[in-house]
Amino acid sequence: MSTSPSPGPLRVGVLGASSIAARRTLPALRETPDTTITAIASRERAKAESFASAFDCEAVHGYERLLERDDIDAVYVSVPNALHSSWTRSALEAGKHVLAEKPLTTCAADTAALTRLARERGLVLRENLAFLHHGFHRSVADLVAKGRIGQLRHVDAAFCFPPLPPQDVRYRPELGGGALLDVGIYPVRLAQYFLGDDLTVAGAVLRHDPTSDVDVAGSAVLASATGQIATLSFGFLHTYGSRYVLWGSDARLTVDRAFTPPATAAPLLRIEGQNHAEELVLPAEHQFAHSVAAFAAAVRRTVAAGADPDHDSWAATTVRTAELLDSIAQSAIRVTATEGI
Repeated sequence: MSTSPSPGPLRVGVLGASSIAARRTLPALRETPDTTITAIASRERAKAESFASAFDCEAVHGYERLLERDDIDAVYVSVPNALHSSWTRSALEAGKHVLAEKPLTTCAADTAALTRLARERGLVLRENLAFLHHGFHRSVADLVAKGRIGQLRHVDAAFCFPPLPPQDVRYRPELGGGALLDVGIYPVRLAQYFLGDDLTVAGAVLRHDPTSDVDVAGSAVLASATGQIATLSFGFLHTYGSRYVLWGSDARLTVDRAFTPPATAAPLLRIEGQNHAEELVLPAEHQFAHSVAAFAAAVRRTVAAGADPDHDSWAATTVRTAELLDSIAQSAIRVTATEGI
């Protein structure tokens, strides 16, 4: 049975004291009026206490103890990728709504199983892909729908950044590391956003690092049912880049800092035609705050309706993302990195 939220803000418990939690999601949870952080759990007592002190909540030593609490309505899961599935399942079975860090799981079968469990329990489950909640993507979609670039022919998207410290969890295969799951998910979901879920992986390459035994970079080509093409790149070996280009029959639309815009930065869109170019500046937004607020609103709607009214559409797209990631991993040509990361 699900936990009924208190009349006040949604009471959130946090599983895992990760970097993304500290830098992005926990500040958003603290600053969003309809959410409050009740407790933070870590397997390391000192880390739990440090995070709890920073975010003015209670420290809990051990994930199980947090899930047993009655003063928590929802759980934010921010443990290593390979542990997302088991701890999200445990939270749902404990009657908690769940906002899980991306990727929701490391394979499509586990993702589908969790979406079914959430539906059976009448609970909200969401994957924290924050960029989807930034309004400038909707503005871009509106421009495309109005024919501003003509017919959309091609999506080109990339998310890359420089190598991480060698001890970073993303270099540990047993914990679900690798560039495909960590950053490849962004351009894949972006392709779905503009081309729909009916996509097929036409080809892929993953660059394997023999030292860490994970993929550290890659590219994929996707095709839509209507003949549009998406070319996607991702990795840990590059100078920073986070952008996409929508090529149309009449013009090309470019977005930079597409997946991780600072909350105070006004996104810049550039549209280039044959004999014309223009730039549009859109309002700055805090996409992590929007993601948290959307999750809290979904919980409120679900409690009122007795079931999550948005579950089926959300689940279908989320499972399709996981299937596309699986397909890229299974079909990719693997090349070996010959120099150190």
